[in-house]
Amino acid sequence: MTTPTTTERISPRELVVTRHFDAPPHLVFAAWTNPDLLMRWWAPKSFGITFLSCEVDARTGGSYRFVFGHPASEQPMAFFGRYLEVIPNAKLVWTNEESPDGQISTVTFEDLGGRTRLVLHDLYPSAQALDEAMESGSNGAWGEQFTALDAMLSER
Repeated sequence: MTTPTTTERISPRELVVTRHFDAPPHLVFAAWTNPDLLMRWWAPKSFGITFLSCEVDARTGGSYRFVFGHPASEQPMAFFGRYLEVIPNAKLVWTNEESPDGQISTVTFEDLGGRTRLVLHDLYPSAQALDEAMESGSNGAWGEQFTALDAMLSER
């Protein structure tokens, strides 16, 4: 059963995205922390980007680095940061350090008896940073990404 992705700006600096998945938290968590799984759903096809590499050390104090290619750019784009908190199957908190306006992201995985309620919370350093992210569309693909995640999870 597919559920819609909801996105809500809850304050000048905060964006919250919610989605339910028909899979238990340990499988949804793995999709966020296993590089092979992440590469199957993270990059929104509508953006025209492709994963070139994905490194994930999903532990408190660990780091991640995603490198993407785009036909309009000769140079790859890197997104990277640190994991501030990792609670297996329950919570991830990470930094987004590719720009000074990068947000701190928190995702929680709530067990609903074999289903998962996922809540992604982005805290930006300023209202202007969130405004700019929303205007650029860089945070507007979660529905598409989560549909891809749903499809991958249904293959289990």
